[in-house]
Amino acid sequence: MSAPLVIANEEHRFLVVEQFRQMGRQASAIILEPIGRNTAPAVALAALKAWNHKGHEEHKEEPFLLVLAADHVIKDVAAFHQAVEAALPAARDGKLVTFGIVPTHPETGYGYIKASKELIGNSEQAALVENFVEKPNLETAQGYLASGDYYWNSGMFLFKASRYLEELNKFRPDILEACEKAIAIQNADLDFVRLDEVAFKACPDESIDYAVMEKTTDAVVVPLDAGWSDVGSWTSLADICDKDESGNSVQGDVLLQDTRNTYVRSEKKLIATVGVDDLVITESDDAILVAHKDRVQDVKKIVDRLKAENRTEVKLHRKVYRPWGAYDSIDMGERFQVKRITVKPGAQLSLQMHYHRAEHWIVVKGTALITNGDEEILLTENQSTYIPIGTVHRLENPGKFDLELIEVQSGGYLGEDDIVRFEDTYGRT
Repeated sequence: MSAPLVIANEEHRFLVVEQFRQMGRQASAIILEPIGRNTAPAVALAALKAWNHKGHEEHKEEPFLLVLAADHVIKDVAAFHQAVEAALPAARDGKLVTFGIVPTHPETGYGYIKASKELIGNSEQAALVENFVEKPNLETAQGYLASGDYYWNSGMFLFKASRYLEELNKFRPDILEACEKAIAIQNADLDFVRLDEVAFKACPDESIDYAVMEKTTDAVVVPLDAGWSDVGSWTSLADICDKDESGNSVQGDVLLQDTRNTYVRSEKKLIATVGVDDLVITESDDAILVAHKDRVQDVKKIVDRLKAENRTEVKLHRKVYRPWGAYDSIDMGERFQVKRITVKPGAQLSLQMHYHRAEHWIVVKGTALITNGDEEILLTENQSTYIPIGTVHRLENPGKFDLELIEVQSGGYLGEDDIVRFEDTYGRT
């Protein structure tokens, strides 16, 4: 396996980099989409990038793509590896392989794949796909489970990059053309590959299933029984978590009294429950959600209402990741805002100034090297500095551990766009 190639939205770029840092891994590339256009274009970008990156003319074997969603859970990694090995011969023969999850119950939240009785070549597992079917009602799902011919559609694939591009060109040449134009004018930005925004926004929004897999005659399914979940809802998250003798799953500061089959997640506050069943209760810095397990899919209706009412919760999180670290908005009022800032070892913010706000910085952990106008100062725990409006300044962590400080902003305008950058390690303007 080569290093992962990641397709992500621009807004998630620093979160992706931070998670790679935590894993001690590096991506071969991180392609940033200026706007979401579903999985068919995303996989096309990956195929085009992998094909060019591999330098296929100099290699005996062209690149294969193992297409995985970032939010899936696979508990039995060995079984997953075995399924990938079983899929490779078919992929080498030019087939487009999808992994069908062996169903454990009549699930109505997944699409299904019907496998034919015909196996591919000498394979004992890879079978031709007879058809893809939409999410069924309960009675239909029970029939699928009883037949033994149906699998859950995992949305995971294995195929040659060239074969996917050939089939996409056959069935949706408009998607391929838009992706080719978007990636042809790519701009390198640190660890990121930025696409041409105009070209990619012109790309149709389509899933890989609709665009290619349901149309091609070369679709093959390999069964996968590896403790898979797409973690598509709070209920599915609860299902994969450890449970107590009453069926409860908890994270954080939680007290349960006469509570059964309930998922409770707390980030900061104590949550206590009394006499409840089958609930999902989650607390974060932004909001609290209480829902019956049977109704968690309806959280989408809440999101629609937040959008309709133009609420900030649907657009912004309290904790925001940046290439140098992160900041958490602790408090805000008229003419002031308080943030907790974390700067990674060796990282620095841009040399900058603000027209409308002054800032107080108080170090609570680590060491800060601060440019404050013409002065350069070194601050340690419990020391502080004041930066007046219009003063050029910079924050840097020269140490080997995270730097944490409290920033108090005051002024007539506190928006993130009140910033003039003079120098920036990360190429921002």
